[in-house]
Amino acid sequence: MTALTFWLDRVIESSAPDIVGPSRSDPDFIVKNISAASLGETGKAEYSLTAAKMVHYPDDDATLVTQPKFVSYGAAQAPVTITADQGVVSSKGDHVYFQDDVRVARAPYDDQSELILRTSFLHVIPDAHLAKTDRKVTILDDATVVTAVGLELNTESHELKLLSNVRSTYDPTKAPRGKRR
Repeated sequence: MTALTFWLDRVIESSAPDIVGPSRSDPDFIVKNISAASLGETGKAEYSLTAAKMVHYPDDDATLVTQPKFVSYGAAQAPVTITADQGVVSSKGDHVYFQDDVRVARAPYDDQSELILRTSFLHVIPDAHLAKTDRKVTILDDATVVTAVGLELNTESHELKLLSNVRSTYDPTKAPRGKRR
């Protein structure tokens, strides 16, 4: 009975959707409700990653995460939070690939409103404080809507480079006082 229960658990748990590629072996471990942080030299968190579920595959040492939430604390005044339906963490943890309903939010600070970025795919390189995509993106704040194809975002300096097909609308009546153009 114990063997049957174990086998059923493995079959149910390993039925996670294949988002990386068709040649997956069986996972060697599955963890639910995971939380991890990377600490800097001072012991302060530089970034954190939480997920509802993590599945590790030994064939390429990649890790799939469900409902990942990545927070970069590079700029303490306005952390950047990335969420998605699914993600893949590389074997060394130096690359994170967010997929499906990706949302990037820069917290409001000073007189800046919250900034929201939406796309279908985002490649994050945590140690370089870099996020990039070649897909369509939509960027929103209180008064502006920007669409483009492709971007590079430095999560520490908040520098944003839009790569092509950039379109923007601005509504000065929605801009915070003192920021109207």
